[in-house]
Amino acid sequence: MTQAAASSPQQIKNTGSLPQGFRAGGSTCGIKASGKSDLAVFVSDYPASAAGVFTQNRVCGAPVTVSRSRVPTSSARAVIINSGNSNAATGLPGIENAKAMTACLADALKCDSEQVFVCSTGVIGVPLPMEKLLKGIPQAAKQLGTADSDLLAAATAMMTTDTFPKLTSADIVIDGKNVRVAGVAKGAAMIAPNMATMLSVIITDAALTPDQCQDILRFGVDRTFNCISVDGHTSTSDTVLLLANGASGTGSASEAHLNTVRDAVQKVCQKLSTDIIRDAEGADHFITIDVAGLATRQFAFRMAKEIADSPLVKTAIVGADPNWGRIVSAAGYAGVDFDTTFLSLRINGVEVYRAGTPVPFSAASLSADLKANRDVHIQLELAGGPCSGSESVRFWTSDLTCEYVRLNSEYTT
Repeated sequence: MTQAAASSPQQIKNTGSLPQGFRAGGSTCGIKASGKSDLAVFVSDYPASAAGVFTQNRVCGAPVTVSRSRVPTSSARAVIINSGNSNAATGLPGIENAKAMTACLADALKCDSEQVFVCSTGVIGVPLPMEKLLKGIPQAAKQLGTADSDLLAAATAMMTTDTFPKLTSADIVIDGKNVRVAGVAKGAAMIAPNMATMLSVIITDAALTPDQCQDILRFGVDRTFNCISVDGHTSTSDTVLLLANGASGTGSASEAHLNTVRDAVQKVCQKLSTDIIRDAEGADHFITIDVAGLATRQFAFRMAKEIADSPLVKTAIVGADPNWGRIVSAAGYAGVDFDTTFLSLRINGVEVYRAGTPVPFSAASLSADLKANRDVHIQLELAGGPCSGSESVRFWTSDLTCEYVRLNSEYTT
């Protein structure tokens, strides 16, 4: 009953390698009091097709407003990301500062500022230290490289409360030529993407049009970044960008090749998004939720998301309490008109509820399993009645611990 993974001849790497024609780097310009790196840059040596999806939060960061206005495009050249300050809820000066960041990098690259996208992550409502940024950006542009270490440096510079950098790449073959999709992301809390503090840049040397980029990115995001939740809080800054520069030399993609690229993008997005859940602030458990047997994907998504966002489900898992009633209850208020007599539930493979009726099981044994293992698998299936069908969704979340509360209560103090 689990959702099948996209299939294509590719190998996901735990570390990332840059596609052809891209450079990256990470540096320090002094935004973070810790002195850690805080400026990431990604550059295509050739004009690239680009698309983006962004937060649906009406209180959005200034960089979201600026970058959203510049996609889709066929002439993208770069992405600049600062961490330590989200430049959100900063009014018109925030917009001007975001534009100034892109103009500064564009000047260093000898391109137009409209060809540069910008992202920021960190504390909300604090003006950017522009003197530091405008001094640091030209220096960052001089430190770009093509090595794996350069991509790692960029992924590291994006981090705020993350405990590890998130990057990966997938290699595929099209018409006998190697094509690579690589991606980086940051995020550990304020995670409940509703992509129309989580950022991601996906880059590829495949040849795509802007419309193809948009379709491929939307498909991947809907099945990955939009299927994760830590705390139900949609950030002001959520952004995922896809740049495709065609440097692999494959030429225009056929439908079959588009599907191969789409699958590679989805797999990269899935690795990055699930790494965000594995890095969730204070989390003890990584939870996979499979909901199957619904008439539409939207119905399955609603159920899965309600379960993922339920504080009672999360805290039960923290306490290794197999309180399955909280799970079916969350499914019940998801706004799907189903018949409970067709609903069944398994937790870590143990059947606890079948066709609307409790099933005898060893609560002590299941509790011990939850306590001993970081990974938790919740499987909910509807086998008939109203709203039933063949659609399914896989969703990922974390538990909600006392450590999460402590970290977020102390974030700005």
